[in-house]
Amino acid sequence: MKKILVISGGISKERAVSLDTGKQVAKELIKNNYKVKITEPNYNLLKIIKLFKPNVIFNALHGQFGEDGYIQSILETTGVPYTHSGVVASSIAMDKELSKKIFIKNKILTPNYIIYNYDIPKKNLIKYVRKKLKFPVVIKPINEGSSVNVFICSRENLIQKLKVLRSYKRIIIEKFIAGREIQAAIIGKKKLGAIELEPKRKFYDYQAKYNSKAKTKHIMPANLKKKDYKKIMNLAFKAHKLIGCSGVTRSDFKFFKGKFYLLEINTQPGMTNLSLVPEIAAYHKISFLKLIELILKDASTKK
Repeated sequence: MKKILVISGGISKERAVSLDTGKQVAKELIKNNYKVKITEPNYNLLKIIKLFKPNVIFNALHGQFGEDGYIQSILETTGVPYTHSGVVASSIAMDKELSKKIFIKNKILTPNYIIYNYDIPKKNLIKYVRKKLKFPVVIKPINEGSSVNVFICSRENLIQKLKVLRSYKRIIIEKFIAGREIQAAIIGKKKLGAIELEPKRKFYDYQAKYNSKAKTKHIMPANLKKKDYKKIMNLAFKAHKLIGCSGVTRSDFKFFKGKFYLLEINTQPGMTNLSLVPEIAAYHKISFLKLIELILKDASTKK
């Protein structure tokens, strides 16, 4: 009997989503005769790994410390294969500035941006943003996931929203791209599929992702011409390879005036009842168990 250790929870702002992902994964594995243990990534983690002796560690963490290379660097010391991306790929994907630089260098369109360190006077900032990007803009922390603390800003509310994010030392301000929200999933070397989202909210933010009351409309498969569908899957696969990702990733795009803009790549997509990757997989007749097993199969020590 294969033993799987599921790590979920953690201390990031995405703790609740991580706990749900871990719960759903563990429940499905237990139902199918796997021996499973769920644990938090606390000071007992290495001791638990040593005592439980898992065949594979399923990383169900989200956000800071879970998908930024931190937990991955700890897991690599154990010699036990773990799921999803390794230290380097995780840290690059989580750093929105660094990943954007890689996209741009490799001719993948991404919204124009500037980095703000709270070092420009308010009056000058408005002028600078208007000149470099034009309003509206999107502001977000460099290293958060699940659209945590992401705001669409006009000239009137930019300064106010930046105050909300003051606890972060570095903020990315990027050009707001109108158009359609389309997300594409890759698993290993397989182009899984793309889904289109029509949020009732301004954009596909944290509430739209994880609150069933948000009533975001899911269109599966994404309503694209054949050549455009092929193009978005090729772009998602290219980004997956460029960053050096393993296991499953989900790339978030905007489709505007016939062009795809890659917003970011997620190395730890959710596995909750509202998550997109399981929905994309199900459309292609890949059960939740099969999806989990594909992720487990791709696990490695990443060294």
